[in-house]
Amino acid sequence: MEEKGTLSIHTENIFPIIKKFLYSDHEIFLRELVSNAQDATQKLKKLSLMGEFKGELGDLKLKVKIDEVAKTLTISDAGIGLTADEMKKYINQIAFSGATEFVEKFKDKIENPQDLIGKFGLGFYSAFMVAERVEILSLSYKDGAEAALWSCTGTTDYAITPATKSERGTDIVLYINEESAEFLEKSRISSILTKYCKFLPIEIEFDEKIINNPHPIWTKQPADLKDEDYVNFYKELYPFSEDPLFWIHLNVDYPFNLTGVLYFPKVKQEFELQKNKIQLYSRQVFITDEVKDVVPEFLMLMHGVIDSPDIPLNVSRSYLQADGNVKKINSHITKKVGDKLAELFKNDRPSYESKWDSLGLFVKYGMITDDKFFEKAKDFCLFKNIDNQYFTIDEYREKVQVVQEDKNNNIVYLYTNDEGKQDSYIQSAKKKSYDVLKFETPIDNHFVSHIERKLDKTSFKRIDSDIADKIIEKDVILESILSDSQKEELKTLFDKVINNKNYAVQIEALSADEMPVAVTLPEFMRRMKEMNMGGGGMNFMGAMPDSYTVAVNANHAIMQKILAANEDSKELIAKYAFDLGLLNQNLLTGAALTNFINKSVNLVS
Repeated sequence: MEEKGTLSIHTENIFPIIKKFLYSDHEIFLRELVSNAQDATQKLKKLSLMGEFKGELGDLKLKVKIDEVAKTLTISDAGIGLTADEMKKYINQIAFSGATEFVEKFKDKIENPQDLIGKFGLGFYSAFMVAERVEILSLSYKDGAEAALWSCTGTTDYAITPATKSERGTDIVLYINEESAEFLEKSRISSILTKYCKFLPIEIEFDEKIINNPHPIWTKQPADLKDEDYVNFYKELYPFSEDPLFWIHLNVDYPFNLTGVLYFPKVKQEFELQKNKIQLYSRQVFITDEVKDVVPEFLMLMHGVIDSPDIPLNVSRSYLQADGNVKKINSHITKKVGDKLAELFKNDRPSYESKWDSLGLFVKYGMITDDKFFEKAKDFCLFKNIDNQYFTIDEYREKVQVVQEDKNNNIVYLYTNDEGKQDSYIQSAKKKSYDVLKFETPIDNHFVSHIERKLDKTSFKRIDSDIADKIIEKDVILESILSDSQKEELKTLFDKVINNKNYAVQIEALSADEMPVAVTLPEFMRRMKEMNMGGGGMNFMGAMPDSYTVAVNANHAIMQKILAANEDSKELIAKYAFDLGLLNQNLLTGAALTNFINKSVNLVS
């Protein structure tokens, strides 16, 4: 006997709302329907374990099929099924969850009732985003149950009729509308299933293949896994990536539920900002890879999987930002990462050092953005010098304190961000027994500023920001071999040949083996320029002009030649010495570089 009725909906405009606004991406409908099918199957398995269902479970895999002729997409399960009365109760009363009543009935026998709370409400109706008609053909697991067919065309009218179905479970048949024809393409359905259902706990068959891994490693105990299992799973997630450095297996059941595996990938010096590499799941159903509020900002470069049933499937940014469990998860992940890094450093420092070029990015980023992490990480944060030696902050401070302490008892840390381009400055510093650190990633500019604010009596200066002795500011003053009038003559000469107000000429009494002319950008000015270039392209302080210091070495033999030369030669040699200083800083470009090369050829000739 056919039964007709009207859906219990408060407004007849519910279907246009579902079709347009329930989900921002229509492909979500398949995730919802497959998740419901998984829930129905899991319920049957629970009932069997509790002795409430005594029949054979049989083949429980889900099946997804496309019929291009009939223009249908069918999701089939062998779960608990529905009677006609249950269809009326659970399907027709929108947002009434069958899982809620199921849990209430058997709550004393179920260890984790939240595992069964599905979206058998509005989630089901997401089918109408892509279908002009939806049918549910179902046979309940209950003894003596009869099959029933529910049908609806996207209005508030429905029909339930007796049907013929020999096998327990439910077939949901979507008659795909014209605008959604893409969901009749095998490749499209395959990509959606792979994206959202790749790790669901019940096997899913599509196009005669099982498309999911029902037992991903995060559902297993760490004691049951080997290193190769973790590496193989990483390859499954990221097929073309290099092996990870190491990983952290998350397994928490109090005060919130959290499982997962987070990997530290190898990071190249280009500072690859691939922030959507952590996947968020709820009971093995993919939710999103935008996990900013779940994972601390500085760990967004990690890869892997987080799974928490405490996070609903249809999660929103506002939910993530406000939810207490999400905040606890965020803090827990930070702590676990800090503990793991401290353990690696303590137990196998050589191995830790060998990974530092990649690890350093995470650690420095964390120290900049998270004060609690800074306090923990300062014990395992490493400085690397140009001799490829590694030091903790305290170790390095002790190493350089005597040699690189200025007259105000500040320790000056010299560093390079480009060994090749700054080699002459590095060699000059090494002659004076100064040590030079390597800070070569874009984050290091922010890192050194942050360390200065955190550590007392500490300053960082890039090796080419001035002459090494002047950077350290020792109370050592070399006497000039030139008279005051000769120094004044040199200053006038260099001001004339440079003829640029952005280059301030200073006559310095430097060591005779220093460069004749050194062109430097003071550390403060360089940092101001680099900060001003940040901010997403916004220039908060207006265009800052280049403001270089030109240190003319009064004690270099070339200065004697300049002073002894005729007027034309004075200017020629001075300009050449200045160009050498520019070349040393990679500031000689274009026509100026071409002219310099031509002059060099003429001199050699």
